[in-house]
Amino acid sequence: MAGSDATGAFRAARDFLLAHREDYAAARDGFRWPRPEAFNWALDWFDVIASDPATAERAALWIVEEDGTEARTSFREMAERSSRVANALRAHGVAAGDRVLVMLGNQTELWETALAAMKLRAVMVPATPLLGPADLRDRIERGGVGHVVARSADAEKFAEVPGTYTRVAVGEPVPGWLPYADLHGAGPVFTPDGVTGANDPLMLYFTSGTTAKPKLVEHTHTSYPVGHLATMYWIGLRPGDVHLNISSPGWAKHAWSSLFAPWNAEATVFVHNYTRFDPARLMTEMDRCGVTSFCAPPTVWRMLIQADLGALRTPPREAVAAGEPLNPEVIEHVKRVWGVLIRDGFGQTETAVQVANTPGQLVKAGSMGRPTPGYTVTLLDPVSGLPADEGEICLDLAERPVGLMSGYAGTPELTEEAMGGGYYRTGDIGRRDADGYITYVGRSDDVFKSSDYKISPFELESALLEHEAVAEAAVVPAPDELRLAVPKAYVVLAEGWPPDGGTAKAIFAHSRALLAPYKRIRRLEFAELPKTVSGKIRRIELREKTMHDGSAEFHEEDYR
Repeated sequence: MAGSDATGAFRAARDFLLAHREDYAAARDGFRWPRPEAFNWALDWFDVIASDPATAERAALWIVEEDGTEARTSFREMAERSSRVANALRAHGVAAGDRVLVMLGNQTELWETALAAMKLRAVMVPATPLLGPADLRDRIERGGVGHVVARSADAEKFAEVPGTYTRVAVGEPVPGWLPYADLHGAGPVFTPDGVTGANDPLMLYFTSGTTAKPKLVEHTHTSYPVGHLATMYWIGLRPGDVHLNISSPGWAKHAWSSLFAPWNAEATVFVHNYTRFDPARLMTEMDRCGVTSFCAPPTVWRMLIQADLGALRTPPREAVAAGEPLNPEVIEHVKRVWGVLIRDGFGQTETAVQVANTPGQLVKAGSMGRPTPGYTVTLLDPVSGLPADEGEICLDLAERPVGLMSGYAGTPELTEEAMGGGYYRTGDIGRRDADGYITYVGRSDDVFKSSDYKISPFELESALLEHEAVAEAAVVPAPDELRLAVPKAYVVLAEGWPPDGGTAKAIFAHSRALLAPYKRIRRLEFAELPKTVSGKIRRIELREKTMHDGSAEFHEEDYR
């Protein structure tokens, strides 16, 4: 199945979910993943809907800037612009299989480059602009990156990153970098130089883990584009919707809800850029621009309810949250003022949405819902390995969902660890009730989330140990009213360093210099570390201590 046949199968599956968007039982029973042998979502789906007179002039992307300026790009324009970029990148040496690191903000060029990379069969390596030189060096080396597209403002970070990779700058001219604006001068018609295999690699995401280095999650030309039909279904997207997703580029959630899910539905991706979150301004733009569906992490929802929600005269039809459990009081407040129920969903960088509260269904307090169409979810007891009512959330590979990564690139042993025994193991624990609803319990390892960012304690501890004052360190989540949790470090000091504010200030400064903003240590306590008889740190004791006693903490905001 290729070309028009693959497009037809994809559309049929999409339309089936649209037709049963509030009939969960029918969607679960009748949905079948399209499994083409060849498929290129940019060519076989996006360019097809961009050439349809019913869709061509509809806004594919609508960006409103903080100063009030805005840019609207139609599906037709986006298809043409991405083809020009693809042709130009090919002329500069980008070929099928090449890895292209893309480090852009929420700007039109990000979406153009994503589609262009797909058309070229290149492998996109998304990266947040928050990354510093050390993170970029790791990504370029281990990711085998041959080309970089980045904002001009971030070009100086790459001065410390060796390599012969092509450099393309978006913005003001940068010596030694190709101007992105020149790429639009290439021809508007793109002709692929080969067939895109459905299982060819499409994206590589670096994701935090419990090891020293992040893992490389590899997705294919079907696992994310086709897999996010489930995400489209969860959000409740329809053709013609105006969809707002609060997410930073570089993270998987951005691809979920600001690329694949809305464009699968032929909806408009809406973006409001800001330097500091302003709930009142956001709601003003939502009203003015007619936002119909809204996805945001719990941190944003918690900030929103501090404002006057009643100022939004026309609330979105659909509202969802993902990334971490959402407080019940937030859900109730939004329901009371907007008359809209926020629906949770659960997924990972490695997958599309696996479990969710879908439109029109009963939502149980605290539950993240039931398995989405196309996913068979099993809870395995961590001890016996047998199915149980509480256990690790796993996907049955006998009915392998399309929306599952191909594996961890370059580390087959990690892929085998995650997918051995006939199941993909998420590392998350859940509890299932008699009606099939699953409630999230927690991680089976020590990774935690701060705001909507996943944090690896090992990575932060390694950074702290580079400071001469730190002999040992353990990082755990500390409760925070706004972010839910922030990184707290328990530190054993090297000889000669006093446990006082001066030392705390030096360590906080080290953290700010070495770590991206979302990873910084926000709390610090000098203390001996509890250990097992084998010498391993008992983080569970530190987590419990942090929950109940913060009297000895130093706070980062006091030492800037």
